[in-house]
Amino acid sequence: MEEEICFDPAPAEALLGDKMKKRKVKVDGKEYEVELEKQEEVWNVSIEGKIFSIEIEGGSVGESSGSKRKKKGRGKKSGTISSTIPGKIVSIAVEEGANVAEGDVVMILEAMKMQNEIQAPLSGTVTAVNCKPGDSVEANSPLVIIQPEEHKTE
Repeated sequence: MEEEICFDPAPAEALLGDKMKKRKVKVDGKEYEVELEKQEEVWNVSIEGKIFSIEIEGGSVGESSGSKRKKKGRGKKSGTISSTIPGKIVSIAVEEGANVAEGDVVMILEAMKMQNEIQAPLSGTVTAVNCKPGDSVEANSPLVIIQPEEHKTE
């Protein structure tokens, strides 16, 4: 579904200087430095001294702080648990065949002198445990594999 963007000149008093965020944008291949401010569902934008009010129809565009936010509940989750950085396995709370619920602590991993609780990303049955306490693990190595539970339809 295509979103339509409406540009309407905003009243001059719409600018609140100290709340404006500066960004660089490209329009038809030309780069502009703009100032943005969100007021409810409308963005006030200053481009080369001209002020516009931009409203996104068919949905809103969230503010971006330069980092991506994780969206929960969207997409398929993987049942493979791996460490994002190298570390050492302190303890393992599950074994093959165990049923786990999403959020259950599966193991404790020490990385960068911090002990981290590693949680089950989804509910299901543990089908493989590829490490034991005391093991040093590399980043992105599969440590525990969980087979998702099948959702019953009535």
